[in-house]
Amino acid sequence: MKASDLFVRSLENEGVKYIFGIPGEENLDFLASLKGSTIKLILTRHEQSAGFMAATFGRLTGKVGVCLSTLGPGATNFVTAAAYALLGAMPMLMITGQKPIKKSKQGKFQVINIVEMMRPITKYTVQVVNGDHIPVIVRQAVKTAREERPGAVHIELPEDIAEEDCHTKPYAVQKVHRPNPDNRVVDQAVDMINKAKMPLLLIGAAANRNRTSIELPKLIDKTGLYFIDTQMGKGVIDERHPRFLGTAALSANDYLHCAISRADLIINVGHDVIEKPPFFMEEDGTQVIHINNFTSQVDEVYFPQLDIEGDIASSIAMLTSKLDKNPNWDFSYYELVKKQVDDNLDEFSNDTRYPILPQYLVSIVRQVMPSDGIIALDNGVYKIWFARNYKAHMPNTILLDNALATMGAGLASAMAAKLVYPERKVMAICGDGGFMMNSQELETAVRIGLNLVVIILRDNAYGMIKWKQSGKGFDDFGLDYGNPDFVKYAESYGAEGHRVQSSDELIRFLETHLNIDGVHVIEVPIDYSENEQRLIKDLNTKTCSL
Repeated sequence: MKASDLFVRSLENEGVKYIFGIPGEENLDFLASLKGSTIKLILTRHEQSAGFMAATFGRLTGKVGVCLSTLGPGATNFVTAAAYALLGAMPMLMITGQKPIKKSKQGKFQVINIVEMMRPITKYTVQVVNGDHIPVIVRQAVKTAREERPGAVHIELPEDIAEEDCHTKPYAVQKVHRPNPDNRVVDQAVDMINKAKMPLLLIGAAANRNRTSIELPKLIDKTGLYFIDTQMGKGVIDERHPRFLGTAALSANDYLHCAISRADLIINVGHDVIEKPPFFMEEDGTQVIHINNFTSQVDEVYFPQLDIEGDIASSIAMLTSKLDKNPNWDFSYYELVKKQVDDNLDEFSNDTRYPILPQYLVSIVRQVMPSDGIIALDNGVYKIWFARNYKAHMPNTILLDNALATMGAGLASAMAAKLVYPERKVMAICGDGGFMMNSQELETAVRIGLNLVVIILRDNAYGMIKWKQSGKGFDDFGLDYGNPDFVKYAESYGAEGHRVQSSDELIRFLETHLNIDGVHVIEVPIDYSENEQRLIKDLNTKTCSL
């Protein structure tokens, strides 16, 4: 068969369902091979968005998300998405085209070394130089993308290789089983936990897997341990659980850090130093047990005393079997912290001033979204409020990026989530800055028939940086901009446009349009004036003197 047919057949063999992207003339053979395939091409309006969608597909399914571009400028547009997937541990395969490599027809026109460009931001990058190599290359790429830690991989398919005749077939896909941890190391952990006075459980991004979310509640319910989570670990355990203290939306000096500062042992499940640190270790300070699929990566603020390496769910199950409630543990301080956290997060949640406060927005979104509903956040200061205030009920129901923390991914992530879970309610929540970076994908969402709500938080500025600028004592400068009429803008793409003009309209609009087919864009004027007071001044004067 033709090499491009073999490539598509190999992707089908791997269970690929969608390819997101923008083909170029160097992909025409590949495009023709896709025409008769079971794989659906989702044509996007920008390669970066295609990469964000593929990465999110990988995050939600554990399978490899696939995206496609041409050579040169198309391939370079994948760079941010590649970094997004690599840092966020999302399995993603990028396929890029290239000019003929056996005989040049156009010199170096549009040609740059994409393989080398991708090397620092992928786990595997290769150019296909022989069509018969395609099955092994695809198998290795997908396997590498999904292995711990998951991430981005890249294959370049030159135009002349794509049209070659081939005489091989796809490789069999073998299921990979993660190893269980060493029983002796688990016994060491049990001894450390039993000797502690105030152990605390922390749940990070790598714990956001189905089996782990089943095993962790068993450990907590059996032992009575209190727990916190990181931003990308939200929802692994239902955050309505009575032992949940909060989310580490800030690295230090938030209310839940009162509990962290008193803990003499942190059981750190699935944390990765790529994510913004939920706490800072100090020499002769709190001890840490690192539980993950891979050993800890030591840096200046993270140097665990014990590593449990192996399948996380199996590690937790082994701990659960060996631990019981310990009469020497004292969790009375955590009970006080929990009350303080809950009282603080409730503040302003019912404040109906207009423009809308972020605390009120979070409370209304939580009120209208079902437990399995998914919110996909772009990046901005509102992300901190959602991380702190929004209680996730299920795994992967709040999609935010606390690794690369790029703007422009919110809408694309929501679109991918809706493709993975068409029966669930999905909402994109974007600042006006992040939304405009990939707003053209509204056309894609309308064209492929998604039912989606998109909230645009309008403050006419890069609000996160303004908050930092103010907090560090700099003058207000260089961060304000204008915006289009978002209602008309949405309508120009065939979406429905709406503008919230009072706090009462917010809940009504969300409840109504979550239950109406189509793409609904809702502009929400937002008031961030509380940011400096609540996230800088109040927290800096907090003493944890409970």
